[in-house]
Amino acid sequence: MTSLLRLAGLLDSLARAIGKTVGWIMLPLIFVIMFDVVTRKLDFTRLLFAGYTAESGVSVSTILQDLQWHFHGVLLLLTFGFGYLANAHVRVDVFREMLPRRTQGWLELFGLTLMAVPFLILMINYSFDMTALSFKQGEGSESLTGIGQRWFIKSFLVIGFGLALVAVVATGLRLVGYLLGNEAAQREALDKLEIFTGDQDELDAARLAAERALAQSAGADKSSSTRGQ
Repeated sequence: MTSLLRLAGLLDSLARAIGKTVGWIMLPLIFVIMFDVVTRKLDFTRLLFAGYTAESGVSVSTILQDLQWHFHGVLLLLTFGFGYLANAHVRVDVFREMLPRRTQGWLELFGLTLMAVPFLILMINYSFDMTALSFKQGEGSESLTGIGQRWFIKSFLVIGFGLALVAVVATGLRLVGYLLGNEAAQREALDKLEIFTGDQDELDAARLAAERALAQSAGADKSSSTRGQ
């Protein structure tokens, strides 16, 4: 069990390190968007870029727009794994939060094993085929004046889904340690798991407080109704 948790830690560190590093792409993304918007509004730059396009056949504006979605795509794809590890993604099952923590853990483990892992492996396979086909066809931008070699940006599909798989496996291994390990393994795994919304005792206390408040409110309304009669 110690080896599994150690492996989970290595996988976790890989996905987190890449996710945090890639987050810096937000800065050039913001710069490119601002530069594109501002230069399209200024007559001087519009005429300058138009002349450059006429001479070279390369459109600066089109390249900037391609760069925007390239940066955005890389930023999104390479942070999927980190987002899952940090529990930053959207969970739509509100009933899960009302279950005991161990039950939540079992549901998460079954979901990862039966759905997440097969889906991500399938996506990696299809993404690899898409990238290879793009490379063989010499696919480029839809615009003749845009960025070519589209296979390069498509390759981040393979990397992104691979990192998401790494994060899922790391979480699954820690769930195994938490659910099936000894007391020490359970504490170590639980300390690293971030899939739970918060301390279960706090959630139970909040639920009990809400139930007491509702009961007191109902009692007060009943007393008022009785006095009115």
